Order: sequence, then structure tokens, then C-alpha cells
Amino acid sequence: MENKESDEVEKLRTKFLSVWHNVKYSWALKTKTSFSRNSPVLLLGKCYHFKAEDDDCLTEACYEASDEDFVMGDVEAFRKDFASRLWLTYREEFAPLPGSMLTSDCGWGCMLRAGQMMLAQALILHFLGREWTWSEALALQPLDTETRTTTAAKRLVASLEASLQGSSKPPHHESPPPQGHIPGSAEEADRHLEEKEAYHRTLVSWFGDSHSAQLGLHRLIRLGLTMGKRAGDWYGPAVVAHILKKAVEEAMDPGLAGITAYVSQDSTVYSADVIDCHRALQPGQLSVAASEGPPLPQGDRAAPASTVTLDRAVIILIPVRLGIEKTNPDYIDFAKSILSLEYCLGIIGGKPKQACYFVGFQDDSLIYMDPHYCQSFVDVSISDFPLQSYHCPSPKKMPFSKMDPSCTIGFYCRSVQDFERIEQELSKVLQPSAKEKYPAFTFAQGHGRDYDLSGSMTPEKREWPFIRDPRRTVTTAMDFVLL
Repeated sequence: MENKESDEVEKLRTKFLSVWHNVKYSWALKTKTSFSRNSPVLLLGKCYHFKAEDDDCLTEACYEASDEDFVMGDVEAFRKDFASRLWLTYREEFAPLPGSMLTSDCGWGCMLRAGQMMLAQALILHFLGREWTWSEALALQPLDTETRTTTAAKRLVASLEASLQGSSKPPHHESPPPQGHIPGSAEEADRHLEEKEAYHRTLVSWFGDSHSAQLGLHRLIRLGLTMGKRAGDWYGPAVVAHILKKAVEEAMDPGLAGITAYVSQDSTVYSADVIDCHRALQPGQLSVAASEGPPLPQGDRAAPASTVTLDRAVIILIPVRLGIEKTNPDYIDFAKSILSLEYCLGIIGGKPKQACYFVGFQDDSLIYMDPHYCQSFVDVSISDFPLQSYHCPSPKKMPFSKMDPSCTIGFYCRSVQDFERIEQELSKVLQPSAKEKYPAFTFAQGHGRDYDLSGSMTPEKREWPFIRDPRRTVTTAMDFVLL
């Protein structure tokens, strides 16, 4: 009897906590992000200048989605490039996550969302290329506080009513409105553009919040369960790196057969291991001859060819620490150099109590995408699901000094030759300077097993060295507290 009452109390507590998080992260204050017109802006290897040739009087520009703010330099190009990156945020009202009753990841899933964004950027490079931008990126509406506040209030009332009535029915998913259409755009767009947009939609669908989505939150939570992590737990950037690796390796969609992932060991990238990843095939995966090109939507896919692809692309994930309690200022130039490379996938990390996805910088401030906004579930199984909520119109900035030292850096390598070139370029970047006594990570020849780093460790600990022991209650500087 007592156990039953305890379960009911826990269920009610979970509902109210979910309600609070949904409301808390549904408010988005409309704030301007200031950018200097005199300094270049770097976004995932692309450089933008906001200052026009005849503009010598103004020194500051505010980034906001209005035409008058985008009349000089590369501001509009930057805006379109940024808004074309995939934005994965908190969601609510999806099917319960594996091993729990949670139907939202508000308040705890931000590092997983940041990891999804990094993975999405890797897939964009793989299937669409760095030059790709979304045709509707400039049509995105700015974040509107009044609208979101009203929506949040409605969610609060509806959720409280359902909780007080003890309703155990899953939330009803209304079909989202059809994708906005610009008159004449389909007729004017050429076939190549239409194909790119179809690939774009397929890519987004892989990150849907459902059990069937190849790289969705439900799949990531299920993989975490096998290593002692549950829905509602806090995830650090290193743990997420290993979860992403598993998700890519175990993805069964033929379109993902041509790409895999590698996670460094103790901040060391072993070249032979990466080359093996390029050339090996995962059991159970189909390899298609045309894997260099993007996958078509489900209904348009041709039967996979039987030709074996011997050279897959590899996503390299490198968990690092750029300091002890705080980020060491000596690593600022290193971080800038990394984010200036087109094959860099960005950095997942954040500041204490908040995770985010760093995609660029200007001067001594990082530019990032923020997952801390709760949006409604989108059914990506329908053919015309709306794409707007998967793209962010407004970048945010944060001083390097506020960055938590624990983070994961990502790189994309299309082939073995690509990796060999990238290894050479990064080795130059990693050369210790007068400030940096130790590189953030290193490259080593051979395989990791050749160095016998793990000794007598169990296979689980070798594969997941950053998993926190659930029996340990002391919080260290390496742990993220994600609220």
C-alpha cells in the first residue's frame, strides 16, 4: 500500500516538475546580440565581415531579424548561414522516453541536444556540403516574447488540469500545419535545389522525437540506459560523444551506411584507429555505392546497390579539458583556430549549469546555438512536416572566459586522404605556443591498443571511461549540472 502511494506521489511530482520546466523554458526574451562591424565573424570555417567599404562611422551592429539591420557587408550572408544550421532544442509532448514516464527533456537534456546539433552539422557536410544554405532561412520569424509567453501560459493551464484530473492518457499530437510555401518558388527552383531540400527534410527526420528516429532523443536515451544513464540524468560532453558514436554505428538506415564515428582516448587520436573506421563496415549495416550522395526521402529511395563501399566518412569526436576549474585563457587562440576550419563541427560544452553548441566567434566571444527553449513535438513521419522550428533565427554570444573547460570537439573527414590532410593541418595548430604548455589533444601513430592504456580495465570502462559511478555523490569540476 505504501509503495503504491509512493509511486502515485512520484508520478504527480514528475508531472508538476515537467510542467514547471516546460513553462520555464518556453519563455524566450527578445534580446539583441551585438556584433562589432570592425571585426570579422567566423562561423564553422566561414569568415564574414559586417563593415561596408564606405562605413567608417558606426562601430557596433545589433543582430536582429529586421531588414534595416542587414544592409551592409556580409550580415545577410551570415544570417542565412547561421539560420541554415539545424537547431535541436527541448521538446515536449512526445512519446515517453525509454525506461521512464518523461514526455519532455526540459531541464536536463540540453547536452544531448547540443550533441545532436553537432551530429547534424556533420551530416550536412556529408550530404549537402558546407556551401549549402536553406532556401527559407531568411524568412524565419524572430523569437517573439509575447507569443511565446501566451503559449507557455496555455501549456501551464492544460498541464495542470491534466495533472489534477490524474489523466494518464498520452498527449494528443495534432498534425502540424503544412510547410509555408512561397508562391512560385517550386516552379522557379531548379531540380538540384528541390533535391537538396528533400535531402534536408530527410536529415531533419533522423532527429525526430520518436522511437523510430535513427538519431532521435529516444534512441540516445536507450543507448544511455545500457551504460547506466537514464532519462532525467545529467549528461556531460564526453558521455554524449560516446552515445553519438554508438547511435551512428548502430543506425540501420541505408543512407547512414557511408558514415561512422570515432571517439578519442584520453585526448589522443590514434591514426590507425581512424583509418580502420574509414575502411571497415559495421555488422548489420548496408553499404551502398552511392553513399557519397545524400539519401532520398523514404518514398523515393531506390533499392540499395550491392557494391561495397570501402571508404566511409568518419566523425571524429574529441573530449577535452581546456583548464581545471575554469577555461585557461591560453586556450582561447586554440579554440579560435579550431572554429576557423571548415571541417570543424563545432564544440559541445557550455557554461556551468547550461550546455550549448559553439559554432563560431568574434573577437573574444563565442557564438553559439542554445537548446534551452521548449518547443512542441513535431511528427516528422508525415511528408510535409514543418521545418521552421528546427532552425534558429538568432545567434547568441558568450565570452570565452565563461566557457566550461570540459567540452567535446568534432571534426568531419570524408576519406582516408582527407584525414591525412586534416591530421597534418591540426598538428600544426596543436603545436604548443609560448602560452600553451600542453596541447588540448594529440595525434599518435598506430592503434590505441598498441599503447595498452586500459590495462586490466573492463570492456565497459574502456569504451565508456567518462561514465560517472552512480555510487559517487561528490561533485567534481568535470561534472556538468544541467538545469
